[in-house]
Amino acid sequence: MEATAKARFVKVPPRKARAVADLVRGKSVNQALSILMTVPKNASKIVGRILDSAVANAVIKAEGSKLDIDDLKVEVITVDEGPTTMRWRPRARGRATKIRHRTSHIVVKVADGAEPGEE
Repeated sequence: MEATAKARFVKVPPRKARAVADLVRGKSVNQALSILMTVPKNASKIVGRILDSAVANAVIKAEGSKLDIDDLKVEVITVDEGPTTMRWRPRARGRATKIRHRTSHIVVKVADGAEPGEE
């Protein structure tokens, strides 16, 4: 059983989100959530919500068949770059500087390790 959850246009830079995603890649869902609760970064809250959504999608996809949430594992977690919004900040001597607000697209896939035909 595989289930995915996507969050697009998240207002966190991809570099910072990848640092958090690398901590939970390949871990069990319970272990990943406990890691995310202890990491003092803004991206950890966002990745935690996406992981919760992926688990909920797996429960809905199971449709009454036996699904043990303790067996779910974070198979794939990717953080891609989204569009960058530009703002201008006034600087000295009549100049201006670009302020880049970077966004991310985050995809989390959870699986229980069972073969597709076993269900």
